Amino acid sequence: MIEPLGALFRFLQLASNMLVLGGCVFLAIAEDKSALSKNLWLTRLKKALPWLAVTLFLGLLGLLATTTAQATGVADNIWRPGAWLEFIQKTRIGLIWTARETCALLVFGVALYVRVSPGAQWRYAACASAAALTLAVGSFASHPAAEEQSILAILPYTVHLILASVWFGALPGVLAVLFAASGNSSTLAANSSDIRSVKRFSVIALPVMVVIVATGLLVADRMVSTNYAALFATKYGLLLNAKVTLLVVVLAIAARAHFVWLPSLDQGSISAQAGTYGLRKWLRVELAVASLLVFVATLLANTIPAKHDVIDYWPYPFRFSIDATWSDWLVQTLVLAGVMFLVMAAGMMVVGRVKQWGRGARIIVPSVLIVCALPLILYPLGIQSYPETYRKTPVPFDAISIANGAGLFAANCVPCHGPQAKGNGILAKTLPKQPVDLLTEPHTAMHTAGDFFHWLTYGRFNGIMPAFGGTLAEEERWDVLNFLHANARGYQARIINPRILPEQPFMASPNFSYSAHDGSSGTLKDFRRQQMVLLVLFSWPDSRARIEQLRAAYAAIKGSGTVMLAVPMNDLAPEDVASMTADAGFPVVTQGASEIARSYALFRRTISKPDLFGEGTAPKHMELLFDRFGYLRARWIPESDGAGWTDLELLMSQIAQLKREGELLPPPGDHVH
Repeated sequence: MIEPLGALFRFLQLASNMLVLGGCVFLAIAEDKSALSKNLWLTRLKKALPWLAVTLFLGLLGLLATTTAQATGVADNIWRPGAWLEFIQKTRIGLIWTARETCALLVFGVALYVRVSPGAQWRYAACASAAALTLAVGSFASHPAAEEQSILAILPYTVHLILASVWFGALPGVLAVLFAASGNSSTLAANSSDIRSVKRFSVIALPVMVVIVATGLLVADRMVSTNYAALFATKYGLLLNAKVTLLVVVLAIAARAHFVWLPSLDQGSISAQAGTYGLRKWLRVELAVASLLVFVATLLANTIPAKHDVIDYWPYPFRFSIDATWSDWLVQTLVLAGVMFLVMAAGMMVVGRVKQWGRGARIIVPSVLIVCALPLILYPLGIQSYPETYRKTPVPFDAISIANGAGLFAANCVPCHGPQAKGNGILAKTLPKQPVDLLTEPHTAMHTAGDFFHWLTYGRFNGIMPAFGGTLAEEERWDVLNFLHANARGYQARIINPRILPEQPFMASPNFSYSAHDGSSGTLKDFRRQQMVLLVLFSWPDSRARIEQLRAAYAAIKGSGTVMLAVPMNDLAPEDVASMTADAGFPVVTQGASEIARSYALFRRTISKPDLFGEGTAPKHMELLFDRFGYLRARWIPESDGAGWTDLELLMSQIAQLKREGELLPPPGDHVH
């Protein structure tokens, strides 16, 4: 009950605010000493402004009551002013509400002054400004404001809302003029003050609508990000699609009004009457559709954004993916052919208008081209999908999961897929379908984690790949997927060397947890946006000389904003731990070391030593340098790279380079996709 009430109050306050703003803009455009006195409908619109302001005030009050009840989880708080007051005092939303309600009182005062005073453009402008201020303050409680507290993040949403109000709120005024002009043919003269007002508004409505669409696309892109599948499988996406559909209807009516009906008012009384009839008929439809659009927008504003929503179930048997299909030359050819058909359709629309083709030809020819284009574009990009395709991985992409997944893969998958998932197991050649290469081929990038989870759970190729849903727990299946992703990334990392690629972060690193000999503990993520990390994977006593060198240089490394973590790759005897940690200034990991070593050993491959066959051989010593944002940027393996970072000047120069770089990419997520 509270949620529907909240939606109703949210709609009432938004619609009334928009009507005040747009109504005042239209009254300012229509201001004429003789026009307002003769047009009873415009006079009524002017008198309605204070009542709309009262509706705005009461709608905000109802919104406060329902928000308090929802935020506290106590339904009865909807009737308790004391709970409202506490919510106002203790929450940011409450502070924003107070500012909005104050602005609503200002709107009421200015609207009342406009009603009782003679009409003047500056008074309408003042009332519209107060209404715009109310909307602008409310935008600080919007989704964009919650995402990022900055003017640049909120500004597009604010502009979108204010300009949408200019359009939506002016529609009643336009209809008022058209109803007043429907009495007799003499009032339809193109030079009448009322009709001139409608034309002046039409002139500004076109750029206003262009900016509305542009800012709407910008806001929607931020709320969806790259999670485009959510447009078709989440509440936010479905509401956004509904809003776009309603907007297309509105744009179609507005375009017809601007380019056909309004120009007809200059073509004699008969054409003027037909144009006025068309305007009155379809602008009423536009107002109804626009009202529904505003209601959908209020629901959208209170829905989890698509990029944060979880798709637990994908209802369609297919999805479109450029990553999974574009490498095929036939797909590229068909898609490009489809694009050419679309270009031809656009060209035929222009030619038909210039050559003055009949209406049937102007519709049929482009429509046939579009119908031919869509299958050519969409069908090649479509691939099979499953209910789990877009399911979010519940298990983090970290060292513990990867190490566990490596063990599960070795126990269940090696006979077919091979020890390194290259598809070359001892049983591979006996199978009717060869296992895919999950190491060197980009399958983990071409398919979602949910696809792999489905195949692991239910099997594939009519049982050639067995189902593991009954033998591996759900979490274990996700562990296997994390291992496969880490394994594939390890192969991609072969281009990383002791020298960083300036301003080119691309390798997201698995997180890990650790405890060290000095009592420190934490995760790799703890250092993000604060310090760089030098991860030293060592074997004892083989790495003794290098450890001594790093111990001597640690003060300089630490002073450069880099923390160093030493991780043993072999089991250390207690006396070895005591020996190497004596007077060590850097942490030596004692808990979590085996998982870290096993996971990051997957990043051992180099261009010269890809290590693709057999079980693979982990080097005895590796050092990895991470930037402040969680990306692996440089790596030194003595067996492959020679002296490398034993020249500490080289190491320090790489650290200095990373220190100069700003945030080029946001930190990687905690889960694979």
